[in-house]
Amino acid sequence: MTTVVYVTSVEPNSGKSLVSLGALEIAASQFSRVGYFRPVIAAGPARDPIIELMRSRYQLAQSYEQSFGVTTEATRGMGDHVRPALVHAILAAFEDLAAKCEIVIVEGTDYSGASAAFEFSLNAEVAANLAASVVVVARGHDRRPDQVSGSLTAARISLIEHKLPILGFVVNRIDPQQWDEMARIGAALPDYPVWLLPEDPALSKPSLLEVQAAVSADLVSGSQENLGREVGTLQVAAMTLPHLMQVLRPDTLLVTSGDRADVILLALTSGYSTGVPGVAGLLLTGGFEPPEAVLQFAEGMTQQPVPILACAGDVFEVAEVVAAVEGSIASGEERKIASALKVFEDRITVSELAARLSRSTSATVTPVMFERQLLARAQQEPKRIVLPEGNDDRVLQAADQLLRRDVVELAILGQPDEIRSRAEHLGLDLAKAELIDPETSELRPELAARLYQLRSHKGLTAVMADDLVTDVSWFGTLLVESGRADGMVSGATHTTADTIRPALQVIRTKPEVSVVSSAFFMAMPDRVLVFADCAVIPDPDARELADIALSSAATARAFNVDPRVAMLSYSTGGSGSGQDVAKVAEATALVRARNPQLLVEGPVQYDAAVDPGVAAAKLPNSDVAGKATVLIFPDLNTGNNTYKAVQRSSGAVAIGPILQGLRLPVNDLSRGATVADIVNTIVITAIQAQGSPHEN
Repeated sequence: MTTVVYVTSVEPNSGKSLVSLGALEIAASQFSRVGYFRPVIAAGPARDPIIELMRSRYQLAQSYEQSFGVTTEATRGMGDHVRPALVHAILAAFEDLAAKCEIVIVEGTDYSGASAAFEFSLNAEVAANLAASVVVVARGHDRRPDQVSGSLTAARISLIEHKLPILGFVVNRIDPQQWDEMARIGAALPDYPVWLLPEDPALSKPSLLEVQAAVSADLVSGSQENLGREVGTLQVAAMTLPHLMQVLRPDTLLVTSGDRADVILLALTSGYSTGVPGVAGLLLTGGFEPPEAVLQFAEGMTQQPVPILACAGDVFEVAEVVAAVEGSIASGEERKIASALKVFEDRITVSELAARLSRSTSATVTPVMFERQLLARAQQEPKRIVLPEGNDDRVLQAADQLLRRDVVELAILGQPDEIRSRAEHLGLDLAKAELIDPETSELRPELAARLYQLRSHKGLTAVMADDLVTDVSWFGTLLVESGRADGMVSGATHTTADTIRPALQVIRTKPEVSVVSSAFFMAMPDRVLVFADCAVIPDPDARELADIALSSAATARAFNVDPRVAMLSYSTGGSGSGQDVAKVAEATALVRARNPQLLVEGPVQYDAAVDPGVAAAKLPNSDVAGKATVLIFPDLNTGNNTYKAVQRSSGAVAIGPILQGLRLPVNDLSRGATVADIVNTIVITAIQAQGSPHEN
């Protein structure tokens, strides 16, 4: 039976989408087949942005058309005598979605058409027909506590009349000065949890993406990714540059005629000067686009330029439209999404709501579930991770997302002024991070002395150590070794060797491990597999291959994947022979000798390892064949090509590489890593650190 949670409000502008987002975040970590549904959406050619956000973020297996019941066109002029037909249409649409979901989060109507009484009654009736449990959201903004209490009490009475189970009440957007008074509302609803959420001004600021949609603007320069940046203030640039520079504020959206090349150049270069605040973006009007020479200047900038949008219309008419745009949570606005989830997780007892949401947990693990579970684990015990590459925008963007939700503590290496300037230019908040310049850090003498102590027997002099410690990779590694950080993530701009060499020489391997290897979590549509080694050791011998298998089994176990290890070869059992098969057979025997309790099979072919039908024919009595979770490749050529082939052909999400075998966690990024890749790797490093007590 599908679990249905109905999030409804008692009035407009309650911020119920934030609650729906938080509920879906919880559901996606517990269930493999999650759905999102809206009974009524606004009519018009544009797609509902909240539906698109949920479908994209949680990779929901539903089309846009399956995500809603009817449009507001169907509700206009509708009275009680025709409401049954409306409810029937909504239910018919919902049943198609619910049939393939374990849980569906339903977000009620927006109070944009009919009366408030009609809409709340409609939501209650739809929820009753869906056999849903209900979360009621009320707005605290511009409301007195007695008004909010009265609304929630009336909602409670109505829901009880409809025989609907109530999960709890949320009072959202509360002014901090009214917090104590609002906290007393729970006394009027003693049988239910009442959660209070503060007003977050950043959530009401429009993003450049929302501005673009409001004025139908084209992106003529800059990154689509940066359109998620919030707009703090709006400024019409109808003055000379000296006067304009005096009124600029951080996060300003400049609106000007498209033929003002001087204003365009000011916007593009604002992030490079400490005397002028970095602007959020530039909106050009009049149908003009920048001159070709200016566009070439923007494209040639070494750092991501300020986004430039262009639209038709008069400057002041366009500015008036932009001023009326209200912020919302939409797909692509990762910073705002992170801020919204932080508000939700700080104030709502997630474990309590999770228990109320869940009747049972899913045995299947999807990529979305796995990523959400990892993030939740990292949040439970935040660790301090050092990021040596403060000069890379992707690293800073990943840091911003994680800091907004207090997933980890971060130390970012580089020149602090340059990092702050770049963060301001990108609209990022890195205030919670510690910014360290290795060259000027007060820790430099101490870390240099420690490096000399560790490597002097290899010929390293004190002068060499003092020079070497200014390298961000060495400095970051020494922060981990000395206990000032719990782990390190690098590789966005450095090679694998740059990352691993200091770790091998300073942190060293675990006593029982002879080699550092790598593993990928391959999040398949219905399960998670571990592939190793796909990134580090070109041609391991039998002993090294056994080390890789044992390390990979430990990695799997640490991340709640039950290890069943398949030692892969082109031969299954005794069907083939040759030097390569013999190496795998010897490695398998070494694994069994070193860990008799570990389930391991080898040599075995890939199909026999993962396909129960093939396994039944080739290895019918194996405890591993057909259900392997850890797959060990005989060499790097096979491993690297196989993980990429599986990733591209099956739609699997590859998370890694994860370095294993080190005493303390250090992980390497691909130089083509996306922001999401970096976020995942930092989270995994933090979880590794939770299980790696520091011992000098």
